[in-house]
Amino acid sequence: MTTPDQQAKDGFALLSPDTIIDAIEAQAELKCDGRLLALNSYENRVYRVGIEDGQPLIAKFYRPDRWTADQINEEHSFAQELHDAEIPVVAPLANTQGTTLREHNNFYFALYPVRGGRSPELDNPGQLEIIGRFIGRLHNVSQTSEFKHRGHIDTATLGDKSAQYLLSNDRLPLELARAYESLTEDLLCKVQSRFDEYKGTEEIRLHGDFHPGNILMRDETPHIVDLDDARTGPAIQDLWLFLSGDRMYQQARLADLLEGYTMFRDFNSSELGLIEALRTLRIIHYAAWLDQRRDEPAFQQAFPWLHSNRYWDDHILALKEQSSALDEPVLRWD
Repeated sequence: MTTPDQQAKDGFALLSPDTIIDAIEAQAELKCDGRLLALNSYENRVYRVGIEDGQPLIAKFYRPDRWTADQINEEHSFAQELHDAEIPVVAPLANTQGTTLREHNNFYFALYPVRGGRSPELDNPGQLEIIGRFIGRLHNVSQTSEFKHRGHIDTATLGDKSAQYLLSNDRLPLELARAYESLTEDLLCKVQSRFDEYKGTEEIRLHGDFHPGNILMRDETPHIVDLDDARTGPAIQDLWLFLSGDRMYQQARLADLLEGYTMFRDFNSSELGLIEALRTLRIIHYAAWLDQRRDEPAFQQAFPWLHSNRYWDDHILALKEQSSALDEPVLRWD
C-alpha cells in the first residue's frame, strides 16, 4: 500500500498497471490486451500499450500538478496544427467527441500512435539539413498564432527561480553554497544583459526542448515527438540544442542546420548571440529539475550521483565555463 509520504515523494506512486489499463478502457473505449511496456521518460510516464484487435498505442501520463488542463490542451492543439500542415509531428489521438486530453483518477493522459525510428546522426550534414528544413517549416506555422497559457523562455523562470530553489532548500553542500550563489548571481546578470541586448527579437511558439532524443529518423524523415515543453521564445531555441563540441564543430553543424532551415524561412542571424545565454539557463534549470525529483525511485536509480559533492563540483565548473563562453565571440553564419 502506498503511504502519503510515498505519494508526496513520487507523484506517480498511484499509477499502477491496473490504473493505466482502467484509464484507457474507461476513457478511450478500447480493450487492452494486458501488454504494457514502459518507455524511457522521466518527467512523465509513457507506455506502449497492447490493444485487442488493433494496433498498439502510446499512452502518456502527465506528471501531476505540472501543467494545467489549458496548458496541455494548448500543447495538443499546437501538435495538431503542425500535423495538419503536413509537418511530421506525432499528434495525440482524439476520442469521438474530438477531445485529446483525458483524465482518470486525477491523472491527465493522452494517447498517441506508435512511431518507430532511430536517433539522428548529429555529425551527418545531410540529416542536419533535413532537420533544419522541418524546423523552418514548423516555425512558419508557429508564427501564425500565439500561446495564451504556455510560458516564456526567460531568465526569471528558468534561471533565477531555479537557482533560488537550490539555495533556499539547502541542496548544495555547505562548502559550495556560497560559491554557487555568487557565481549564479553574476552569471544570470550576464544572461539578462544578453537578453536585454537582443530585446525586440521576434518570439514565436516553439517546440522548446528540441534535443536529438525528441526526433525519430525514419526513411530520412524526422518524426518530431514530445511537445511537453512547448513555450514562447526566439527561434534559435529550437536549433541550438543540436550544437555541441568545440567552436569549429558547432560552426559547421550550424551551417548544416541553417542550410535546410533557410530553404523555408528566413533566419535572423543576430539570434546567434542568444545561444550561450540559453545554454546557461538550461544548465541551471536542469540541475534544479533533477533535484526536485531526487526522492523519486526512478530518479534515484537513474541518477545515483545526485547527492554527491562531485556532481555539484562539476555543475559549478560547467557554470564557470559558461561565464567564459558568454564573453567569447558569437558563432557566425555566413
